[in-house]
Formats: sequence, C-alpha cells, structure tokens
Amino acid sequence: MPLSQVRVAGSMFLDGEGRQVMLRGVNLGGDSKLPYPNGGTHIPTDFSDHRSVSFIGRPFPLAEADEHLGRLRHWGFNCLRLLTTWEAIEHAGPGQYDEEYLDYFAQVCERAGDYGFYIIIDLHQDVWSRMSGGDGAPGWVFDALGMDFTKFHDAGAALVMQHAFDFSNPNPRQPAYPQMAWTSNYWLPANAIVWTLFWLGQLATPEWKISGTNVQRFLQGHYTAAMAEVARRVAHLPNILGFDTMNEPGIGWVGTRLTYRHLTPSFEKLAPPMPGLAPSPLDSLVAARGIPVRVPRLAHHAGLGRAVPVDDQVLNPNGVSIWKPGACCPFEKAGVYEMRGDQPVALRENAFRTIDGQMVNIADDCFGPFFRQVAGAVRAWNKDWAIFAEIDPRGFHDGRSYPNQLPEATVVAGHWYDITSLATASFEPSDHVDLLTGERARNRWELGRIYVRQLRLLNAAAAALQQGAPVLVGEFGLPFNLDDGASYAAWARGERGPEVWRKQNDALDLMYDALDELLLCGTQWNYTASNSNDPRIGDGWNQEDLSIFSRDQMDGLNDPNAGGRAVEGFCRPYVRKTQGRLMMMRFSRSTRIFRCVLMGDPSVPAPTEIYVPQVQYPNGFIIENMGAPCAVRVNVADQRIDVRSMAHGMAQLVIRPLV
Repeated sequence: MPLSQVRVAGSMFLDGEGRQVMLRGVNLGGDSKLPYPNGGTHIPTDFSDHRSVSFIGRPFPLAEADEHLGRLRHWGFNCLRLLTTWEAIEHAGPGQYDEEYLDYFAQVCERAGDYGFYIIIDLHQDVWSRMSGGDGAPGWVFDALGMDFTKFHDAGAALVMQHAFDFSNPNPRQPAYPQMAWTSNYWLPANAIVWTLFWLGQLATPEWKISGTNVQRFLQGHYTAAMAEVARRVAHLPNILGFDTMNEPGIGWVGTRLTYRHLTPSFEKLAPPMPGLAPSPLDSLVAARGIPVRVPRLAHHAGLGRAVPVDDQVLNPNGVSIWKPGACCPFEKAGVYEMRGDQPVALRENAFRTIDGQMVNIADDCFGPFFRQVAGAVRAWNKDWAIFAEIDPRGFHDGRSYPNQLPEATVVAGHWYDITSLATASFEPSDHVDLLTGERARNRWELGRIYVRQLRLLNAAAAALQQGAPVLVGEFGLPFNLDDGASYAAWARGERGPEVWRKQNDALDLMYDALDELLLCGTQWNYTASNSNDPRIGDGWNQEDLSIFSRDQMDGLNDPNAGGRAVEGFCRPYVRKTQGRLMMMRFSRSTRIFRCVLMGDPSVPAPTEIYVPQVQYPNGFIIENMGAPCAVRVNVADQRIDVRSMAHGMAQLVIRPLV
C-alpha cells in the first residue's frame, strides 16, 4: 500500500486521513558524507581526485537495500533523514551534475518508500567541505574563490584528519587530532572566510564577482541549484516530506567586530567560548595571507564548567598563504582592512556587523532570504514539500532564533546533543557538567531535566513563530564507543545482552524520555552501514562512532536485531499516528509500561497506530483502556496496535508486559 502523503498543519504533521503523525526516525547514514567505497577519513588522501569521485553506494549499495531497510522497519522507525551532499551531486565542476548518482539516489528514496519510510532529504555539510576537515561543498568551490586547499593544513587554516593524523602510528587516539576536533574548523580561517562570503558576500565584498555574479549569489546559487536537481529526480515520490535547508550551517564572522576575540561570554557572543584557538577575524585574515599571528588558546576549566584562556599560540607559524597565485584577500581588496608592512590595520571594524548603519540580524538578513531561496528551488518541483529549517548549532545559546518571515510549511529542525557525552565519549549522570552551558547534574533525574530544558528551546522557537511550526529534532544521539570502547571489548570477550550496552541504553532512555515528554518528532544520528568497531574508522568520518548498527555486532542473520547496538535504548513503543490528537506519551524501560492519552475523533477515518516492539515485550502484553471507548486490534507480525476511537473523548491506554 502506498504511503499516505504527510503535510504540515500548524504545529503538527497530518497524513492524508487527517491523523496526527509522530515522526521517529534515523539519519542514513554517517558515511554518506564521503565518496564510495574508499573515501573514509581513515584512508589518506590529498583530495586531488575530487572532481572524479563517486558517491554511488552511499548509504549502501542497492543490493543491500532490503537488508538495511528491513532492519530499520523492524526497529519501528517511520522516517529517514537521508543524507546527500553538494559534492556528491556536482563534484565534477560548476553545473556538471552526476546523473548516475542522482539516478541511484532516487532509487534509494523509492525503495525506502516501499518499506514505509518518509524521507527528509538533507544536503549535508560539516565545516564546509572534505578539504576543510568535514564534508559538503565540492573542491572546485575553493578554486573559484582563489583558495588553495592543499595549503590549509600547513597554514593552520583547517584541521583535516587525513593531514593531521599519523597513519603509521598504531595509536588510534593522537594529540594532533583529538576527539571531536573537527568542530574547531568553524572558527579557523578557511571556514570563517567561506561562511562569511556565503552569508555576507554582497555586503562585505560587493564588487567581487565570479562568472559575472557576486560571490554570495554564486555560492548560494550553486548550492540551491544542486538541491533542485535532487528535487527534480524525486518529485514524483509520495514519501518525500521535504528538504533540510542546510545541516548545521556555520556563520563565519557575521555579527562580529573585526578585532573581537571570544574569550568569555559577552554581550556580543552570549555562548561560552569553546576550547582551542580564539582568533579575531583580523587575526585569521592575516594568518590566511601567510603571516604568523599569536592568538589566545583556551582549555576547559573543570571548576567553571567552561573554556578559559590558558596561553597563546602562533597561528600559521610556517607563514603559508592559502591564496592561489594571482588571488588576493577579498576583504583587503574591499577595504575592510589594510596591511602596513607586516601589521594589519582595521579600516571597517564593523564590516561584518552593520548594514547601512543598522546591526546585522543574521536571522532576518541571512537565514530568512536563504530559507526562501531553498523553498523556491525545491517547490518548483513539488509545491507541497515542507522546509526543514536549521540555524547555526550555537544560535540558541547566542540569543539567535528563527527569522520572522518563513516560507509556508516550515519545520523547526534544529539539532540537540548532550555535548559532554559527545565530546568526551563518556556518560556519567552522577557527575555531569554540560560543556556548553555549565549546567550540572548529580543523578539521572537531574540530567533528564537538563535534557528537557534544552529541548524546550526548539519548542520555544516554534511557538514564537507567527505561523506556528512543528518541531523535528534533526539530530540527537551519542557515541557508542563510550569509555574507550568498553562495550566493544565486552563484545569481543563474548558477552551479550543489554548489560553490554548499559550506559548507552541509559543515555538513549533519557533522550527518548525527553522527546516523549515534549511530544517531539526526531531522527537519531545515525545508521551507518559500513560502521566498524575499529576506533580509527567508526562511522568512517573523523573517528565519530554514533551508529546504531555495525556488522561487528552481527552474530547471525536470522536475528532481526543482528548488528544493533543498544537496541533496547532506542527501540521503544510510541504512537505513530493518532486518530485525533496525541496528548501524552510515556514509557518506562524499567517496568516496560507504556502510557498514552489520546483525544479520539471518530470522524477521522483511519485508526490510531501504536508501535509495540517485540524487544520490549518478548512474552507479549496486555492493553488497558480508561476513558472513551475504543476498538483495539493487535497485529503481532507488524509489532503494531490499531486503536479505533468509537466516540469523541479522552482515552488513556496502558500497555503492560506479560511475564
């Protein structure tokens, strides 16, 4: 049976029958950021083949589609945030689209629909590009900007694993490439320059044109044109919900004074600084042109719960310029600063802060027009698609939110992580300090309250919008290699069962409890078909290891949970579709009791659907109803309960395990 099309209706999703839809899914997949089959960051490369790579086979070869999609369906997911990248689509050169890859990607979308999955298409990026330490943009973009990505490492302009990591060293954890170090690229010169041009090119460098177009329009135009090529290929598929605007966009120096160094929370930047170097925009511009610059270095202070300055370090000690021969710094050319000998002089301190004397509002001046451009590009192919809008990851902590003017059917699709667990690969509810906010927890309950408070920021952002909007947490999750891969060591010793994944189960339990309490949709990060327990590899990208699946955890093909990690933590009951409105939903993993409150509406022609996983109820279950009358039908094979409301009114359903 074809999927019923889902649409945005105010603050919720509704299907074709008028049922409220709860989207619970997973990101597919972590290695889709990289070329197939040998594009992983654990494989050395100089990126010289960037125009001839192929992403066909990401997230998996089509021959494996039934296996992976069947497993995900068994685990109860009904939605996939499906990754692609600008590079995957347009790597060969401007306007040269990989038609074979687009054919492949459309087939993956169609096969996912056959298995009952709704699709959010995500043109993914992290710190701009593979060549600048992440993924996303094709290499030719740097050529067009006059930037030599082969010099980024020597110039300290980007931290790229393939250059920083010593592959001859058997130690998988190396000081030159610390855990989660890739995020520091957002405020290093290569990223900061490109993101500033992406958002403020017309303002800061109005005369700079590429192929007759201002640099900002050139960058945004090619990005959205690549997105439109994907839209063209999948416009006929009913399971496509819409497109993500851009994954975790950087903001460069937008809103920052030219000489500002972020060393402590301030009026200009409310969020605490992160560990690492803290160059000003001017420091970075000078370093990028090949002049060594001494800048502050910050490290985490356990007592304060945030990063503080500890010493100075020279940025670009080798004096290497990242500009190609014949290219020059566009901001110097635009009169933002000038060099007097080896000394920079700021000429326009507020070049990145003001427009015609008014403070730049990144939400309304940058994000808003970009969201509308994305909507126009994809809705030229299907006017009903939703726009899953993201602002920069630190935006809420810096006092930013969504634009006042948003396209119709916009979804607030921000991300949320336990930053401490993510950065340290540990989970200790009894001694927890949030590395971003400084919030402290001394037990599981307190940590759960922190999770709920942080997720409420997304709810508040949606509630503040005049038009209203649903919330879908586009990413959340945790590393599975907690405590230096203790679970993998236990697995290698032959241990099995939930105790192997006790900490991961506990963490996921708190995360899903928070989603349930706030009735939030969400897509967990991630499912990577090629994942490995090897700490050099993990998800295949910058040593991250957040996949809920690995072939290293497969004991037998007959077990539908084979390959799963901490399945009991994420595979849990929830109300997928409600014949009326969902009022409350709670699950206790300790008792295996699930409760939900439904406001039934018999005028809606299709029943409520509740996913009831066998992994939580291996011996079966009983159902109790307190409230308005309902007819209940159990579908054991599909792990589903259908509940048909017989009258208007509130029904409270309780599902208890049989022992």
